[in-house]
Amino acid sequence: MNPAPLILTPSAAHRIALIASKQARPAILRLAVEGGGCSGFQYKFDLADAPEGDDTVSETDGVKLVVDPVSLDLIAGSTVDFVESLGGAAFKVENPQAAAGCGCGASFGI
Repeated sequence: MNPAPLILTPSAAHRIALIASKQARPAILRLAVEGGGCSGFQYKFDLADAPEGDDTVSETDGVKLVVDPVSLDLIAGSTVDFVESLGGAAFKVENPQAAAGCGCGASFGI
C-alpha cells in the first residue's frame, strides 16, 4: 500500500526556489519529523542537495519536496504551504494525521 501523496503548494515552491537561489543550492526541501516540541513531534525543514534513495519525492513547479520513510509514516497526505500574515511568514504543514497541535503550528501529536 502506497502512502498518501505529499503536496507542495505553488506558494511554498516559489519560496523554496527563492531561498535556494540565494544560497546557490538546488531547489529541494527536505521535510523531516523529529521527537520534541510541545505536542510530541516537530517538523524540521532543510534544503537538500539531492534526494536519498529511499525518499519520497513530490514536485511542484520544478521544486522538490523530499521526505524519508520514517517521517512519511507520520505526515503522509500532508500539504506543505508558505503563508504570510501579520504574525510573520513561515512554512506550514497541514497534516491530516495530527490529532493535536500547538499554537505556533511547529509541533503536533498523533
